[in-house]
Amino acid sequence: MLHAHNDSVRPHLLEGGFGLEKESLRIDGGGFLAHTPADFADDVHIVRDFSENQVEVNTPVLPTPAEAVQSLEHYNGLVQRAIANLPERELLWPFSNPPYILGEKDIPIAQYFGDDASKTEYREYLSDRYGRYKMAFSGIHINYSFGEDLLRADFALTDGDDFEAYRDQFYVRLAENCVTWGWILTAVMAASPVMDSSYVEKGKIGGDLFQGLATVRCSELGYWNFFAPILDYSSAAAYADSIQAYIDNGMIRYPSELYYPIRLKNFGPYSLEGLKEGISHIELRMVDLNPLVRSGIDERDVLFSQLFLVWAASTEGPHLSDKDQVQAVQNFKNAAHYDLKTVKIVMPDGSAHSVVKAAKKVIGAMEEFYADFGESVADCLAFQRRKFEEPETRYAWKIREIFGQGFVARGLQLARQRQREYLGE
Repeated sequence: MLHAHNDSVRPHLLEGGFGLEKESLRIDGGGFLAHTPADFADDVHIVRDFSENQVEVNTPVLPTPAEAVQSLEHYNGLVQRAIANLPERELLWPFSNPPYILGEKDIPIAQYFGDDASKTEYREYLSDRYGRYKMAFSGIHINYSFGEDLLRADFALTDGDDFEAYRDQFYVRLAENCVTWGWILTAVMAASPVMDSSYVEKGKIGGDLFQGLATVRCSELGYWNFFAPILDYSSAAAYADSIQAYIDNGMIRYPSELYYPIRLKNFGPYSLEGLKEGISHIELRMVDLNPLVRSGIDERDVLFSQLFLVWAASTEGPHLSDKDQVQAVQNFKNAAHYDLKTVKIVMPDGSAHSVVKAAKKVIGAMEEFYADFGESVADCLAFQRRKFEEPETRYAWKIREIFGQGFVARGLQLARQRQREYLGE
């Protein structure tokens, strides 16, 4: 783990690169999913996710949370202007949970051709295996790479002579620690407590549904496989091979089908062979769209994700048994609940605490770790602590209060407001 208190390492701790990926559904003025083809002039930063009507914005890699969010705002604006100028004006749905769904045909698979035709084939497979409704959830992925100067300074304190091997092992060990404590990120960024009844009953549109969850997409009802993954965190090759084993035994067909909140990424297009050749960064996949801020994510949550990753990379966490990893999946799902005092986190030492108590323990450790990092870091940690001490400050609580009655109708008002803000109307 990082020699975080060494004088050659500590000044570099918060140096790194951020890349944000944001999914959003295009809708018409009545709250129904758009059926027009996507056209964003081949901008490499604006693509499609599962569905033809699901826009994905990918920012460049940037050095600070503020710059990453500003970049996201820029590309959000490009999308908003493009869809506002269509013959039939469209809107971006600002929530992770979808609006009205009439049926699976409302969620058309993104169409690719030629050399990219395999992308459509993959989506058709997902449609058959998991159903298109689940694919209608949208979210944000935070990609983070630790700074080269930071890792070089830390590497100089080791006995190793292979920096690339050091970096790969660093990220693998970090991923294991994120499995242990990463549920706190689900809890602090949960923002999808209500949904339309058409998601659970075909054709029944306009009903408001609350299922005791703060984030449906991160809960047991959301993006998970049909099994609890057990991965090997002993090395980059072992990690990749443990994913390959699920492909070999038919549990999944593609590496990207492993739905897990934490994912290690390689240089270049994602592949298991690429992971063996070099890990470039870690991806956090449990972030809901936050409709309370225009960009879809609060800058303080991006900063907290960085603070968490650096702390986790500097903390000697446990090596997880198979049993621990199964429990870790349940911890993530429990952290998706609305009332965090009623569900438990079970730690590898066997102790069980409410999510609230466990989260305050983690934040307390982070506050001690960052005691000398100044006001902005202290304010960010205090902001997150309040979510557990005062439940009414959580995004899910606020969203349920504002949008819990008339979810889609009120969501449409917000979608129009957001577009006006981007267009300066």
